[in-house]
Amino acid sequence: MGRLDGRTAIVTGAGSGIGRATTHLFLKEGANVVASDINADGLNETVSLADAEDRLVSQPADAGKEADVAALVDLALSTFDGLDVTYANAGVSGGAIGLADTTPDQFMEIMRINTLGPFLMAQKASPHMVKQGKGSLIMTASVAGLRSNAGGPAYAASKAGVISLAQTLSYQLYNTGVRVNAICPGLIETGMTKPIFDIARDRGSEHKLGQLNPLRRYGVPEEIAGAALFLASDDSSYVNGQALPVCGGLSAGHPFATPGKA
Repeated sequence: MGRLDGRTAIVTGAGSGIGRATTHLFLKEGANVVASDINADGLNETVSLADAEDRLVSQPADAGKEADVAALVDLALSTFDGLDVTYANAGVSGGAIGLADTTPDQFMEIMRINTLGPFLMAQKASPHMVKQGKGSLIMTASVAGLRSNAGGPAYAASKAGVISLAQTLSYQLYNTGVRVNAICPGLIETGMTKPIFDIARDRGSEHKLGQLNPLRRYGVPEEIAGAALFLASDDSSYVNGQALPVCGGLSAGHPFATPGKA
């Protein structure tokens, strides 16, 4: 038996990276999945790589648009007659843009996708979960929302907002049986972080990526998918309103350099 047998989940940002890995893991664990991404080609590739297509439907959507998010919830309800888990994972980094170079429009666009997106998903999905007396709302935040120096100002602010949103909504949904949690990845090799990895490989410095955390390596999407599975399943039945770092220990302390070691 899978840990999500008979349950229905929505996963956004499913066209690559963490969203793709989570979609495939949820299917493996028995869930019905509505997968979505604004990138239709990437979404189609996720579907083509899945081995449980009878339990998978996909729909391109902009995670920061109310009508698109509402349509995903409606699709889950009409196709699988229920909704138990949402993973609001879609996000953008905005690139390495500093304070002086970030325009108000750029700032608000990052906030729209990264923070408004999880809010909309929770707003549209939670009434159905409240009616059934249980559910799990999961959001992708970041270590950048916990500490500085892990992203630009707009990105960091958007992810700090996700963490605050998860905490606040856990109390907004007081005594309903619906849990709300955020995952805070560290440096993970995904489509969004591809420029960082490409530059490092071109310079021959890939071995330096992730060296600031105690495990001294970067992560892969499957490791974040595992955390999402935990929060989606009954294994986390008493976990609510939390920001779960999955970062190799980076967020446990301050960056340091070990003398004499590269």
